[in-house]
Amino acid sequence: MTRILIVDDDKEFVQLIDEFLTAEGGFAVTARHDGEAGVAAALDGSFDVIVLDVGMPRLNGFEALKLIRQQSSTPVIMLTARGDDIDRILGLEIGADDYVPKPCNLRELTARIRAILRRAQTTEAVEETGLTVGDLRIEPGSHSVFCGDTLVALTGAEFLVLETLVQAAGEVVDKNTIMRSALGRRSGPFDRSVDVHVAHLRKKLGPLPNGQQRIKTVRGRGYLYVA
Repeated sequence: MTRILIVDDDKEFVQLIDEFLTAEGGFAVTARHDGEAGVAAALDGSFDVIVLDVGMPRLNGFEALKLIRQQSSTPVIMLTARGDDIDRILGLEIGADDYVPKPCNLRELTARIRAILRRAQTTEAVEETGLTVGDLRIEPGSHSVFCGDTLVALTGAEFLVLETLVQAAGEVVDKNTIMRSALGRRSGPFDRSVDVHVAHLRKKLGPLPNGQQRIKTVRGRGYLYVA
């Protein structure tokens, strides 16, 4: 049974999601209706995916996500206002794994949840053989990344983006490939998800020991992890 935590103050909308996921089968839904209660549930419970609305009382979605990310790497899907790119980018920068514009199609939301679950299962199924490039070591089985001897905390989406780039170290990987491999969906014309995740990775990993940029932007083509 897949455990889903939905945090949204729109009780009628939450009820619709609950009924839809229950009808789909295989989902157990827990609901909270403000940011504080959502954070408490996220940190006390054991959930496979958290669906988190941006606009809520007490703590908004961004504040709640910051607190959740201090202690949990559970995948989070943000519900953002349709067409509000600032909310989407900010959510990704804080540590969201994906976003769905609201009001949303319940089938799309369910598809995004399933895509996140597939990515998590694929990662867990990989043998912990490790992948090393320079001072960076990735251990897929434990979902760990070490830069030198330092363990670097990444979100699930950041880990998969980095893994996709490092597996092709020294080669340019286009954004569409990163979107499909790491995020499980196609890139839209104004979708900056990959750019935000790469910017976050650069900040967390820092430059190479020689001061060179670790992940290079190849204009008009994509990104390259320096071998």
